[in-house]
Amino acid sequence: MSIKVGDKAPDFKLFNTEKKEIALSDYQGKNVVLLFFPLAFTGVCTTELCTMRDDIAKYNNLNATVLALSVDSLFVLEKYKEEQKLNFDLLSDFNKTTAKEYGALYEDFVLGMKHVAKRSAFVINAEGTIKYAEVLESAGDLPNFSAILETLSALN
Repeated sequence: MSIKVGDKAPDFKLFNTEKKEIALSDYQGKNVVLLFFPLAFTGVCTTELCTMRDDIAKYNNLNATVLALSVDSLFVLEKYKEEQKLNFDLLSDFNKTTAKEYGALYEDFVLGMKHVAKRSAFVINAEGTIKYAEVLESAGDLPNFSAILETLSALN
């Protein structure tokens, strides 16, 4: 199953690194940038999330909340967030349900690992509709940050 522009974004409830349950529906009335990333502490994921960290003001100015999800445990994500000084929520999709719902899950990843989140980016508008969807097959690619920002600009 894959999510496309115009679809209603599937709601989810996942824990952040402060062990607080976060639901997509908590952000009704705000734009959300939902990022799925394969694994904490890996090169491309760190580049992606640090790019987001450094540009957070651009997203805040566009009335957008950034949420990043991986299949790592919230304990790993807590360490990662602290080490990289990330200024947005990291959510643990440990049971892989949300990545699967969004069509963002590798069947087989590297080194024999299975069911790891595909690097993906979704922009969800204030009404909960998908306005941008990018699911990357190659974990070495980064999302198109300028397209994400253009999508958000058009929503405001």
